Amino acid sequence: MSWQAYVDDHLLCDIDGNGNSLTAAAIVGHDGNVWAQNSSFPQFKNEEIIAIMKEFDEPGSLAPTGLYVGGTKYMVIQGEAGAVIRGKKGSGGITVKKTGQALIFGIYDEPVTPGQCNIVVERLGDYLIEQGL
Repeated sequence: MSWQAYVDDHLLCDIDGNGNSLTAAAIVGHDGNVWAQNSSFPQFKNEEIIAIMKEFDEPGSLAPTGLYVGGTKYMVIQGEAGAVIRGKKGSGGITVKKTGQALIFGIYDEPVTPGQCNIVVERLGDYLIEQGL
């Protein structure tokens, strides 16, 4: 399966049977190279990926400054140290799951809930970890 199919079929899927899905999604290598993304995923800066990778190594490093993706600032909220970063902005937010080789990004807005985004992103991330990726 291509990386784009993982984004299209697993991250941008219909979440609740009402046609609601994540707003944007991507799979990005630890080095910042984009493996796949949808057209609405923001163009991020390399230093944003560096800061996200640092947060996985040093949990709490993003709390003072916030999590930035494509220049959009998200307030960092409870995640799983070394595995998942979650951010909130208004009625939407972001979930970032780290696998052995990649970062899985999901960005959502209402009516999608934070929990729904977490499930979609983390389920794919867990699957990729099981596959050694």
